Order: sequence, then structure tokens, then C-alpha cells
Amino acid sequence: MVQIFAHRGFSGYYPENTMLAFQKVAEETVADGIELDIQLTKDGEIVIMHDEMLDRTTNGSGWLKDHTLEELKMLSVGVNVKGFFPRQTIPTLREYFTWLKTTKLITNIELKTSYFEYEGIEEKLIAMVKEFGLEDQIWYSSFNHYTVARIKKLMPEAKCGLLTDTWLMNIGEYAASQGAASVNARTYFCAKEGVAADLHAHNIALQAWTPNDAEMMQELVDAGVDVLITNYPDIAAKVLGR
Repeated sequence: MVQIFAHRGFSGYYPENTMLAFQKVAEETVADGIELDIQLTKDGEIVIMHDEMLDRTTNGSGWLKDHTLEELKMLSVGVNVKGFFPRQTIPTLREYFTWLKTTKLITNIELKTSYFEYEGIEEKLIAMVKEFGLEDQIWYSSFNHYTVARIKKLMPEAKCGLLTDTWLMNIGEYAASQGAASVNARTYFCAKEGVAADLHAHNIALQAWTPNDAEMMQELVDAGVDVLITNYPDIAAKVLGR
């Protein structure tokens, strides 16, 4: 069965990577899980945000890593989204986990370590997952495959996805050699004939980001994709007949 993951929460209608967007996944969709992104603050706290810079989604500016949690909490999130919403702030992962425990949703956590490696973020993340007892609800992914290797060393049973935004040859063999559970790739790569079959032959799943229209979603399903990571889980549900 193809699974649906809400990309940065229900971000097609609500401010991305906010508690509002996450809560709306549970309230308004039949999604199987949520995809979100984490980084470290200046004082070492794990927070949920996609961009390394604050400018696009908040009323702040500069690098997220150069601000303390207290400073970040003063900012408003969602300034790039049209509509009227309750004021949202940058969530901590601890806030999110507290809420997640009230649901059965899976969470695919992308560690944003491609630009800044955020030394120690893997250890902090695994420790918090264990603290909350969420081992069965958390998956891990990163474009930085060294990060994935560190996660696997800390938690060998972790379900890890190798993120890629380019064409790769022998992808099934490579993913299997890294102990990955999935490859998480752009839609055009996922839709290429033979990619899903190659991965499945190595017992690796294929997750596609970010299909946002029904036609592309159907093409990916027909191609053998296992997970649709989309801003519109409501549209995905219709495509899958849920």
C-alpha cells in the first residue's frame, strides 16, 4: 500500500513546519505520516525549520544557527503564506514529540546537515527519540549520507532514507550497501522506468518528493513508488481512493 506523508505538515494550506500544519494533518487528512526538517540553534536546541536562513518564512533574517532558542521564539512563522492563522512560532522538536505521542503518525525527520553539519545533532536526536519512546514512529533522512551513517551507528535498527535530487546509477546496490530502508528522491527520478524495480529488488523502498498534483501522483503510483511526500495529502488520498 502506498503511504502518504504530509510534507512539512499540511503545508499546502497552512504555514510549513508549524505546529498548526502538523496538527491539521491529524485533524483533516488520512495521511500516514509527516515529513519535517530539523536544525540546531546557537545554544544547541533542536528546532523544526527547513531553510537555514530565516528570511523566507519568518519576520526575522540571517542564519538560524546564529540565534538562540529564546531569540527564535520571538519570531513569527508563516509570513510567506496568505490567509489568517493564529500566530505561529518555530517549534522545538520537544514540543513536536510531546504532541506526536498523542497520535499514531509516523514522522520522517530530515536532518538539515548539508550546508552546516551541526556537530552532535545526531546524538541529540536519537537521545530525544529514546526519551519519548518514539523509536517505532520515527524515520530518518538526509542529503548528507554521512549523517545517515552516523544515525545507523547510533541506532542500527533505525529506518533511514537517503535523500537525493540527482540521477544516480545502481541506486539499489548503493542504498543496500548503506543499510538504508529507502531512497527519497525528486519526482522525475522516481518516475523513471526501472528505478522502483531496482530498489525493490534490494528490499529498498522509494519515496517521492514533492508531487502536488493528481496527475503526477498517479504517474508515481504507476511507477511503483512506496511513499508520496506531498504538500497536499488530501489530493493524494483521492488519487489512492481513500
